[in-house]
Amino acid sequence: MSSRRALITGITGQDGLYLSELLLSKGYQVHGLIRGQNNPKRVLVEEISPEIVLHEGDLTDFASIARALKASDPDEVYNLGAVSFVAHSFRSALHTSNVTGQGALNVLEAIRLHDPDNRIRFYQASSSEMFGKVQETPQTETTRFYPRSPYAAAKAFAHHMTVNYREAYGMHASAGILFNHESPRRGPEFVTRKITQAVARISLGLQDEIRLGNLDAARDWGFAGDYVEAMWLMLQQDEPRDFVIATGELHTVRDVLEIAFAHVGINGWAAHVATDAEHLRPSEVDHLVGDSSEARAHLDWEATTSFETLIKGMVESEVTAH
Repeated sequence: MSSRRALITGITGQDGLYLSELLLSKGYQVHGLIRGQNNPKRVLVEEISPEIVLHEGDLTDFASIARALKASDPDEVYNLGAVSFVAHSFRSALHTSNVTGQGALNVLEAIRLHDPDNRIRFYQASSSEMFGKVQETPQTETTRFYPRSPYAAAKAFAHHMTVNYREAYGMHASAGILFNHESPRRGPEFVTRKITQAVARISLGLQDEIRLGNLDAARDWGFAGDYVEAMWLMLQQDEPRDFVIATGELHTVRDVLEIAFAHVGINGWAAHVATDAEHLRPSEVDHLVGDSSEARAHLDWEATTSFETLIKGMVESEVTAH
């Protein structure tokens, strides 16, 4: 069993929780950076994985990151922390930029100062949203970025800084350009969880309809539990590099609705769905689908959970929770 130590920012999110479970199963000592003593998600982390050592800090507070690095002295750092809801980033562009963009730079610089011998391996959670107004389909590691939201622009900054620290300082720093990945642990503001939660409630007679934005938005949706393995695999490579992590399949919001409602025996889902301009983005991203052939070739990684299995599982989790 491994005796390595890992520090995870954003440990309270779905990826942080799945990654911590994966690393614990491999014998790691896992540390997490968590905002605030009274963070309501602290209890969730402690219930799922009580072995995790939590450190209070914030990606916008350089000193707190430095303290967490000194206390945990990690072999690997996974920067998953971000203001990750795209729609919110339009309403709070400065805050999103500070946390998602500058926050990543704070972690990189703190590692550089803490670890001049480049022992620590660093993972940056990059995003398919960076491709935005896509320049080619499917998107690969060399596709040009065209971000269409403050969130995507901040992620692009963090991505480029990761590459810069790798090339300028010789850090083992890799970025995973992850396409949309979902799970029952996804935040309720995200469209897949919003739909599966509402469908369960509709099937149980607890609500009548769900209000959504662009039903034709198409994404490459995978299972978060599959994707965290790719994060870990990147840091096990001799040489750092960036990888697209995706299923290679394109589905629309309508497809999510079709599978979710069918799973609870409701036909004619349109009667329960209303479109609302309030839920439309100021600048939309229509089609994102990734080519993860490099990850298959170099990491021996591929998605194992089908889109249908993912959506049905999320609905089932909601029904059970009620």
